[in-house]
Amino acid sequence: MKGQPFLKRLTFALNGIGLAFRREPSLRFHILAAFAVLLVLLLTQASALWWAIGAVTIGTVIMAELFNAAIETLADHLHPQQHPEIGAVKDIAAGAVLVASIAAILVAVAFILR
Repeated sequence: MKGQPFLKRLTFALNGIGLAFRREPSLRFHILAAFAVLLVLLLTQASALWWAIGAVTIGTVIMAELFNAAIETLADHLHPQQHPEIGAVKDIAAGAVLVASIAAILVAVAFILR
């Protein structure tokens, strides 16, 4: 797939986000939470710095969810049977989402306490 035009690559990426959105309830939850965060930033007339922090934080959580979904999909396809190492891979990927989510919560606490 190397050498594809930009619009074709963009289509692939958007398709991947759409697939993950349809398949992953946790991604849908995080996107809903992202809209809530953006609404709070809008209603509180937050400074540009808080908008930037919010955008980076939201992007990190959504990106972690997308990586987690991709890893789980690939692992399930390559090794559909249960295997301790596949379980470890999936748990580690889920751990990355947890770390990103905790960081997002800490950012929210910092925003509240500002």
